[in-house]
Amino acid sequence: MQVLKQSVKDCKWRVLTLALPINKTAGRAGDVLEDDPTGRLKVYVYDLPSKYNTEVVEKDPRCLTHMFATEVFVHRSLLSSPVRTLDPVEADWFFAPVYTTCDLTPSGHPMPFDSPRMMRSAIKLIAERWPYWNRSEGADHFFVAPHDFGACFHFKEEKAVARGVLPVLRRATLVQTFGQRNHACLMDGSITVPPYAPPGKMRDQVLPPGTPRSIFAYFRGLFYDTSNDPEGGYYARGARASVWENFKNNPLFDISTDHPATYYQDLQRAVFCLCPLGWAPWSPRLVEAVVFGCVPVIVADDIVLPFADAIPWEEIAVFVAEEDVPRLDTILASVPPEAVLRKQRLLASPAMKRAVMFPQPAEPGDAFHQILNGLARKLPHGDDVFLKPGQTVLNWTEGPPADLQPWKGDGM
Repeated sequence: MQVLKQSVKDCKWRVLTLALPINKTAGRAGDVLEDDPTGRLKVYVYDLPSKYNTEVVEKDPRCLTHMFATEVFVHRSLLSSPVRTLDPVEADWFFAPVYTTCDLTPSGHPMPFDSPRMMRSAIKLIAERWPYWNRSEGADHFFVAPHDFGACFHFKEEKAVARGVLPVLRRATLVQTFGQRNHACLMDGSITVPPYAPPGKMRDQVLPPGTPRSIFAYFRGLFYDTSNDPEGGYYARGARASVWENFKNNPLFDISTDHPATYYQDLQRAVFCLCPLGWAPWSPRLVEAVVFGCVPVIVADDIVLPFADAIPWEEIAVFVAEEDVPRLDTILASVPPEAVLRKQRLLASPAMKRAVMFPQPAEPGDAFHQILNGLARKLPHGDDVFLKPGQTVLNWTEGPPADLQPWKGDGM
């Protein structure tokens, strides 16, 4: 195994070769928390009209490949999972399969503006057709909300904060990619999950073991979002712009807006993979780095990481404060080689890679099973879940006026 270390002063590489065995022993520090959710919970899946889920995918199959596709694959995995029950009376949890991210622009970007109306429509139908929502107003229900800012349903932070979490979801558990401490869009009890990255495509491009990691730090992506942030500096809170301005001419940093055909191979040749925030704090690069054994460099203040109770992020990643980006070269070069080797060894664990992916069919220990484990750890439900006769908590008329308009699919 090779670790590349830079002397910042003279910009020369020092290659240190150490042979450390990859030996994963259950229960040791650095392990993924593995458990089998079977027998620990039962989930009832609502049989909603296809206009809320499968029909939108048939209309636009691109929904199966973008980073928000989690909602589709969680639904599919549940349908064949042993935790699924066809008897709602014995269910611990109720799941509503609503694909809110499948309204795509011609360029393939999900636009979440109709999502609140679509979700309200589905919940209204559930409340009218089944008795289970009304007895708890959703407190024993969970929904997948994989937008940039979860159930705030917007891709810009200030707009998301102004809109807030969809009011009718405030008693439910949200399974969402968004996670940032003390943020209006992250409710207590939410389960933060990784974004979707195509498992088959990644597994098909794994390089032979022992491939040298000859790239010190690697990044591909936007540094400025001029179309949505014309004045610059607001996108990524300026962190990505700072990466570009400080390191675009640094030979140790392989950074660009290009997305080459060799992207997955390049990740496997890099020691550090930069994972800065974008509009939201999370990025698919986090998943890609873990899968390809590249040490994630997380630049996102107050981020809540996926499955933080199961994946030892502090041991496999490097965390850099947004204000410290100009010192990124010094920070990374000062990480001891032994620490890098340990992170690489932990990242080499198949369990670590499975825990951030949504393969089809689902596999033991994968991200889908981590969600189930998260739901199981929230059981048994507390005494405050079920409402007293005549009691109500949620206000169905609360929310921005545009979100209260009928969903366009209601006329279908």
